[in-house]
Amino acid sequence: MELLNEIYNKDVTGEQTVTSIAYNLRKASRSIVFNKNNRIALLYVSKHKYHKLPGGGVENAENIKETLKREVMEEVGVNVLIGDEIGAIIEYRDEFKQLQISYCFFSKVVGEINAPSFTESELVNGFQLKWVTLDEAIALLSNDAPDDYMGKFIKKRDLTFLNRAKEIII
Repeated sequence: MELLNEIYNKDVTGEQTVTSIAYNLRKASRSIVFNKNNRIALLYVSKHKYHKLPGGGVENAENIKETLKREVMEEVGVNVLIGDEIGAIIEYRDEFKQLQISYCFFSKVVGEINAPSFTESELVNGFQLKWVTLDEAIALLSNDAPDDYMGKFIKKRDLTFLNRAKEIII
């Protein structure tokens, strides 16, 4: 999978990355999920004022694609057929001592669209599911102003994935 970007603390906070941090590795899987109307699933985190792509961290002995299917079912309420790779991004989240590698894929909705099953944390953060065009998603993320550390990383990461997806589609 092509590495699209490495996002450092200084890229989101302006503060230099500390080179002596021992990072904990977290792998995650994300997707640009298209429905039959060619709209994509986008999550709005209302508490912190940003949008994000569906996806999340690998749990237990899952592989990246199993993680993706589980996360999309939980956050979007759909089964998906996973398509081509979009790319990978590495994030050095100094504040959490976390090195996160996110792998992103195209996917298509298969079957019915059900209600999401948000976790308690997602509900507290005001997660809302939207279906928008790819261009609308890029515009929304471009205009987001996250008020928390993680949101700043997510905006930069997911905007990179969306812009790369648009390049691939054209």
